[in-house]
Amino acid sequence: MTSRYAVIGNPIAHSKSPLIHAAFACQTGQDLAYGRVLGDPADFAGEVHRFFADGGLGLNVTVPFKEAAWTLANERSARAETAGAVNTLIRLTDGRLRGDNTDGVGLVRDLAVNQGFRFAGTRVLLLGAGGAARGVLQPLLESGPDRLLIANRTAAKASALAALGAPLGPVQGCGLDELAGERFELIVNATSAGLAGGVPAIPEGCLAPGGWTYDMLYGDVETPFSRWGRTCGAERTLDGLGMLVEQAAESFRLWRGVRPETAPVMEMLRRSASERGS
Repeated sequence: MTSRYAVIGNPIAHSKSPLIHAAFACQTGQDLAYGRVLGDPADFAGEVHRFFADGGLGLNVTVPFKEAAWTLANERSARAETAGAVNTLIRLTDGRLRGDNTDGVGLVRDLAVNQGFRFAGTRVLLLGAGGAARGVLQPLLESGPDRLLIANRTAAKASALAALGAPLGPVQGCGLDELAGERFELIVNATSAGLAGGVPAIPEGCLAPGGWTYDMLYGDVETPFSRWGRTCGAERTLDGLGMLVEQAAESFRLWRGVRPETAPVMEMLRRSASERGS
């Protein structure tokens, strides 16, 4: 019998998740159907419970429901607890829901495995202190950088997030206006500034020679933050498409017990984006 999965969010029509998971299923020989659910902010819990009551086995959760999914989960992974957000719901054999967060794993795996970035001995700047930043905090610290600095427009939020991560590794928080004189081998943008065509207010010189930039946003064209990185002389400017595919692969592994190959799926998505842009 075909197993049912879906992604729930609002908006959701743009989601590439059904395409990604269909490719994973084909590659691994899994009999599953993966759809989209337009979530109702007034009845998120009800929609989730109905999906699972109708035989669904797993849900991916996207904006704006990740914190609501954390609350709804009966049990949570350690990384979901740290993130304070859940992007993957798994129906257990007793009917309870387990929450996990695969965002940070997706980010680190894309950087370290796909792109060959070596975290050891590096200084990493994480821009933003909202849900996106919180979701990747633990895996970033576990990757072993010498230092992780969280910078946010509101310094107090960055400091609070740093305090949450302090037991896991060397992390501090500050305001964007305190970055002058700092240099980093990797700058990760976890803000939504790019949605409005902007970039965080980063002082000149923050990117070390040979440094990389990574924008957690992605699109069919170069993101504003990637453009900023290129103008600053970044050795590599990456967007979040690889993270999207890798976090999906981790969700797929949690549900199905097998990790799909991500490289051909990323190539398919890049090719599709290029064709649309031509």
